[in-house]
Amino acid sequence: MIIRSRAPLRIGIAGGGTDVSPFCDEYGGYVLNATINKYAYCTIEERCDGKIVFSAPDRNERVEYDSEPSLPFDGQLDLHKAVYNRIVGQFQDGQPLSFHMTTYCDAPAGSGLGSSSTLVVSMVKAYTEWLNLPLGEYDNAHLAYEIERMDAGLEGGRQDQYAAAFGGFNFMEFYKQDKVIVNPLRIKNWIINELEQSMILFYTGVSRSSGQIIQEQAANAKQKNKQSLDAMHELKADALVIKECILKGDIRLFAEFLDKSWNAKKKMAASVSNSHIDSIYNAAKAAGAYAGKVSGAGGGGFMIFIVNPVRRLEVLRALAGFNGQVMDVHFTKWGTQGWRV
Repeated sequence: MIIRSRAPLRIGIAGGGTDVSPFCDEYGGYVLNATINKYAYCTIEERCDGKIVFSAPDRNERVEYDSEPSLPFDGQLDLHKAVYNRIVGQFQDGQPLSFHMTTYCDAPAGSGLGSSSTLVVSMVKAYTEWLNLPLGEYDNAHLAYEIERMDAGLEGGRQDQYAAAFGGFNFMEFYKQDKVIVNPLRIKNWIINELEQSMILFYTGVSRSSGQIIQEQAANAKQKNKQSLDAMHELKADALVIKECILKGDIRLFAEFLDKSWNAKKKMAASVSNSHIDSIYNAAKAAGAYAGKVSGAGGGGFMIFIVNPVRRLEVLRALAGFNGQVMDVHFTKWGTQGWRV
């Protein structure tokens, strides 16, 4: 039997960073994001030889183990092993499985599109389909969060897992004790079309680890750093305004608050921006972009720009001067899916 799954990557639109502890535990966090037609994929092929094989061709990695109830972390595809260990321990009563899992993603790790978390959601969905596990969207997202943050020990927030599980445009609320409320937004088709034509997604050519930025941000919140805390509260408030702008289709006001939020986000941690990002941002603005920001924690990865569609090519020409890549943006309504072949 062959099982396949996929989960959509997401663009962080507003409030990113307020979903990270300890800020969201104490004050509550608001995040607005939307999934796009770029995915993390997973295929499971059953085996009967007592072996487990993990392949990640996009990372040029392949590992093989004897089928055991728990696989040790050794720096090679540890995220795959963390998912396997949790699934077997929590749902299989410790009974090992034998299979070949292949994964790949449409965006590189460190892209700012939530690729690592989305991959975990996709893997959990594949196991769910294969083993008939009783996991809905909230269950999948929460389990993926625990696997990545607790079992694998990777730093990060909570929005990526829920975006990948639910799909579409969502306004998310994050509170203490891992309480999460996902509010799907009903966006009119003409607004989605206008957003797609007004948005440029640009890969800076720099892959970065979000962990260091998240650690700095969390430390600032824990230490009650006034500048950082004020910036997080501003991001949270802006998320509410941006949600209303998108629901009404007010792209110009949306851009104004997107720019405002980017300036606030840069105050959350010193490593959110750098001279390379600032140069790209300034060139796009000079060419006519209304606003811009980094998607995700910052430091590199993808940047989002909002432009008047009639000036789109001018901005694209300005971005062509940098060692990066423009990616088409099309929003998707569906979250993670799994199926049998």
